[in-house]
Order: sequence, then C-alpha cells, then structure tokens
Amino acid sequence: MTMAVVKEYDTHLDSKNRITLRGATAGYYAVQVFDSGTVVLEPRVLTHPANLTPKTLGMMDKAVGNFKKRKVSSAIDLKKYLGKAARA
Repeated sequence: MTMAVVKEYDTHLDSKNRITLRGATAGYYAVQVFDSGTVVLEPRVLTHPANLTPKTLGMMDKAVGNFKKRKVSSAIDLKKYLGKAARA
C-alpha cells in the first residue's frame, strides 16, 4: 500500500530539541527513530476511561495490581517473530 504525500516542508530543532508539525491532525503520536536518522510518526487516538467497559477497566486494574505485587509470567521469547514484519 502506497501513501500519497499531502504536505512536505523542512523544519528544524528548537533550543529544546523539538520540532513543530504544521497543521498536525492528531494530538498524540507514536514515534519510531531509526539508526539512519529517519523518524516516523503515527497518529494515536487515546480514549477516555468512561468509554471503556467496566470489565475492561477491571481487567486493567487487576493487571496493574499483579504487576505491583510482582506476580507476573515468565518472559515471552519473541525471537521466532523477528523479520516476519519486514517480509509482510
């Protein structure tokens, strides 16, 4: 799937190492920085807790409680998935 360029412009870092996104359409972005210096921003939509079901909120509360008690599962080995995303 190819994406069309909607806007293209140059920007620079300010004194606090920030950049300005002109006409940004999202309030939150996921950021990926690659060793080549390429930066990818993906818009994220956050939801208000009132939009979550009570069951979901309960599961999240239980998960955080377990984490605080150090009641966690063993680490998951994700090595078998390395490279699959690049081939897709």
